[in-house]
Amino acid sequence: MTLSITHIGGPTTLIEIGGVRLLVDPTFDAPGRRYAFGWGTSSRKTAGPAVPAADLGPLDGILLTHDQHADNLDDAGRALLPSAPVVVTTPAGARRLGGVGLTPWQTTTIGDVEVTATPSRHGPAWSVPIVGPTTGFALRPPGSTSVVWISGDTVVFPGVLEVASRLTVDTAVLHLGKVQFGLTGPARFTMTGRDAYALCTRIKPRRIIPVHYEGWSHFHEGRAQIDAAFPPDTLTWLTPGTRTTFASR
Repeated sequence: MTLSITHIGGPTTLIEIGGVRLLVDPTFDAPGRRYAFGWGTSSRKTAGPAVPAADLGPLDGILLTHDQHADNLDDAGRALLPSAPVVVTTPAGARRLGGVGLTPWQTTTIGDVEVTATPSRHGPAWSVPIVGPTTGFALRPPGSTSVVWISGDTVVFPGVLEVASRLTVDTAVLHLGKVQFGLTGPARFTMTGRDAYALCTRIKPRRIIPVHYEGWSHFHEGRAQIDAAFPPDTLTWLTPGTRTTFASR
């Protein structure tokens, strides 16, 4: 598996796998603005992208975990969607934006890479009608027995645990940050470091890459807390804006 990942900021990554260039959750707005997330909640963007959209180069596709929150698809990211040959997202997102909508465990291909939607729940069960649907993605290049798995914005719940029984995960790209809002009290809408550690003991990825833990005011755990939840030197931290190539397996 030939794999390069560039962390652009927040959830936004450029993944180059099997000769295919995929952009995940495009967010390219400048920092400073506050965005409404619905039900009276909001968040302010505190950091901009490490790579401008104009420098991305040609894309083979965009993978969008969900379109309803600006920290996963902001205005500049939305403007980028027509430049990609295909956008893969949730069925609800595809109805709004066009593209390919996948339910959990449905599969499509981009180039020679198999793209499978994986279960994701962006908060407690009671919040789903308010928060809306989300998805993760598993990427399998030709001839590979393992996948690159992008968790999407999710908490740990029975659906996401199915990844452990269905897939062999080489690299896990985890959306973390412990999202919370004052209006919803202790409810969490993404994983904590401890949640992620418990999940990884089930999934057993060879490599764990945290993303989406910084750059917005609604995050309540940063790198230090996430690192402390794992044994030393377990996590692979990417430098935003730097293309990192990993050894093949």
